[in-house]
Amino acid sequence: MPFRLRTAAAGAVLAAAVVLPSPAVAAARPPAAAAGPSTTAAPGWSAAPTGTARTSFYLEGPAGSALTDRLAVRNPSDRPLTVRLAGDGDGGDGQRAGAWLAFGTAQVTVPPRTQASVPFTAAVPRTAAPGSHPAALTVTGPGARIRIPVRLRVTGPTLSALTVEHVSVTRRGSAAVIRYTLVNRGNTALRPQVAVRADGLFGTLLRRPARPLPDVLPPGARTARTETWSDPPALDAVDVTLTATAAGGAQDTGTAAYTAVPWGTGVAAALLLAAGGGVWAVRRRRGRSGRAAPTGDGGAGPGPDDGAGPRRTGPVPGRPPAPDRRTAPGRAGRPQRPRRARRAPPRRSRRRDQGCAGERRER
Repeated sequence: MPFRLRTAAAGAVLAAAVVLPSPAVAAARPPAAAAGPSTTAAPGWSAAPTGTARTSFYLEGPAGSALTDRLAVRNPSDRPLTVRLAGDGDGGDGQRAGAWLAFGTAQVTVPPRTQASVPFTAAVPRTAAPGSHPAALTVTGPGARIRIPVRLRVTGPTLSALTVEHVSVTRRGSAAVIRYTLVNRGNTALRPQVAVRADGLFGTLLRRPARPLPDVLPPGARTARTETWSDPPALDAVDVTLTATAAGGAQDTGTAAYTAVPWGTGVAAALLLAAGGGVWAVRRRRGRSGRAAPTGDGGAGPGPDDGAGPRRTGPVPGRPPAPDRRTAPGRAGRPQRPRRARRAPPRRSRRRDQGCAGERRER
């Protein structure tokens, strides 16, 4: 009898252990999945697009149009539910498409055990670029915040255009910095990719494949960016080329020239040029002063026939000046007139001489 009681007690304890989980196992179980597209808590209420099997809103239309849809808010509790509605975020394209969402009232109260259908409108600006503009609709209530994606698409012709401007290369210590500016010249948001290449006198020095930039470039926007070149050449003439590409066929190239000269080499070249210019100036000044130096009365200057300088044309010291024949007095005490040069007799022509000879023969 005691053996049977012990066996029955052990079986009851084992059954209780199987039916009732231990506290550690119950704490390790994950909570139930939250209702709604995206929530921060598990509320007793829910919000989703109206209809069945819809987890997001999809709106499409041209620029300047008003697109409408409805939001369903369900309140299963026995108390009224008050929620707040708002558009969220810029959608990742830099145009703040969340600000296009408009509601009749920003705060809605749902009666107990009721589902309310709340309309809203997406007012697309006339300046909106064609393409996709993702946004979100947020519903905030007691204990939860639900975020529902809104996929907006603006119809119309798209133009993808991208330019690379203001490319420059500067030295910074042992490295070089490549600066450039990207400009979106089209009407659609772009996520550009940039490739960098540098060619020197003896071949390619740098080659970086195209890689996407972290930011989206909205239409008409520009961004200034830099690329670091860790090991540029110490002495070379380099041409740096940047190629930017984006979806839709957008592509452009920008170039810049860079001359790498070591600091010590540049200073030495400048000093050599300065020294050469100084020597040339001194030699030129000495040459001018030597040609313009006058001779003294003691005969220290070069003589007329020694060939060491220009021939002397003035009076010789110690000798009387030679008289001028044109002004010297003549026999009668009058100045002599300059002699006139004798004129050569006129030449007779050959034909005239032959005629005269013929006349003589006839006589």
